[in-house]
Amino acid sequence: MRSVKNLIVGCGLSGAVLAQRLAGQKNEEVLLIDRRSHIGGNIFDYKDTQTGITVHQYGPHVFHTRSKEVWDYLSQFTQWHRFMYRVKAVIDGREVNIPFNLDSLYSVFPHTLAEKLEIKLLEKFGFNQKVPILELRQTSDKDLNFLAQYVYEKVFLGYTTKQWGVKPEELDPSVSARVPVYISRDDRYFQDAYQAIPQNGYTSLVKNMLKHPQIHVELNTDFQAVKNKIRYERLFFTGAIDEFFDYELGRLPYRSLDIVFRTHNVPYLQSGPQINYPENYDYTRSVEYKYYLDEKADKTVVSYEYSCPFEEGKNERYYPIPDAQNQALYDRYAAKAKELKNVWFLGRLGDYKYYNMDQTVLRALQLAGEITK
Repeated sequence: MRSVKNLIVGCGLSGAVLAQRLAGQKNEEVLLIDRRSHIGGNIFDYKDTQTGITVHQYGPHVFHTRSKEVWDYLSQFTQWHRFMYRVKAVIDGREVNIPFNLDSLYSVFPHTLAEKLEIKLLEKFGFNQKVPILELRQTSDKDLNFLAQYVYEKVFLGYTTKQWGVKPEELDPSVSARVPVYISRDDRYFQDAYQAIPQNGYTSLVKNMLKHPQIHVELNTDFQAVKNKIRYERLFFTGAIDEFFDYELGRLPYRSLDIVFRTHNVPYLQSGPQINYPENYDYTRSVEYKYYLDEKADKTVVSYEYSCPFEEGKNERYYPIPDAQNQALYDRYAAKAKELKNVWFLGRLGDYKYYNMDQTVLRALQLAGEITK
C-alpha cells in the first residue's frame, strides 16, 4: 500500500493548477495520475510531424480572460502569442461574422433593410450590447422579431442541434448566451482584456507547471485500478463525479466529438482559423491551426468536428449538457460528495459545468487557496 499526502486524479488544467499550488506553496508531495498517455487533458497539443504545425488534439482552445489574477498566474509558466479570435459562419453560402454583429447584418440583408434593423437595435438595446438570441426572439417589434427569427434559424438552431442534439430551448440559458447578437462592429469572438495562446503550446504550459520535485506524474493510470492501492490524506478528483460513485444515482449525460484531421497541400485552406457550418454539412465547424501561432508551412492542417453523444470506452467526455434535469442529478451527486472527508471534486467533469479555461483555473486557484491557508 503506497501512501501520499495529496492524490490528484486528472492531469488537465484543474489538476495541474492544484498540483503546482500544493507543491509550490506548501512544498507538499503530490501524486498526479491520469488514465490517458499524456498530460494536459483536453488542452493537449502537439507538433504535427509532417507540417510542423501545432495541433490541438481535442479541438481548438484559445485562452481568454478578464481576470488579471488568472492571467498573471499562468504567465509564470509561458510566454504568450497575442491572438484575437475571429470566427465566421457560412450563412446562405457566404461567410458572416460570429457572433452575428452589425457587419453581419449588412452582409446578409439589402442595405436599406439592414440600416432599418440597425437603427431599431440601437434604439432598443444600445450600442456595444450583447443580446442573447432567445431574448431577442421575445421582442414585440415585428422587424426585430424578423431579425431574431432569421438569426435563430440561420445561425443558432442548426449549429445547436448538431452540437447538443437538442433544440436551443431545451438547454440552460447560459448556452444561448454564448452566441448572442452583438450590436457592434467588433468582429472578435471574445472581448476579454487578455486573449492569447501559449507561445510553445498548451502542453508546454502544463509541463512547466508540473516542474517541481514534489510533483510526481503517472500516466496510463486509471483511478479505479489503483484506488485501493494508494493511501492518501487528500483526494482531488477532476474526473466525472458520477463515475466516481459508480453511477449509483444514474449517468450524467455528456456530448463528445469525433474530430477528423486532414492535411491539405496548400498554404492556407480557409479565410480564417474557424468556420462554423450551422446549415451545411454534418460537421459543426472546421479549424485551421496554423493561424493560431502564425506558423508557416507549405501545407496546412484542418480539423472537422462531428458532435456525438458520449459513449463510455468509445470516446471522451467534452461538454456537460446543462439543463434542469441534469443539474438535479448532479446536485444529488454533489450532496453525496459533501459526505466524504478530505475529498474534493472540480473541473468540467467534477463540477458538471461548462467552464471556460480561465474559469477552470480560477476554480482550482480558489480551492488551492482554501487548502493552503
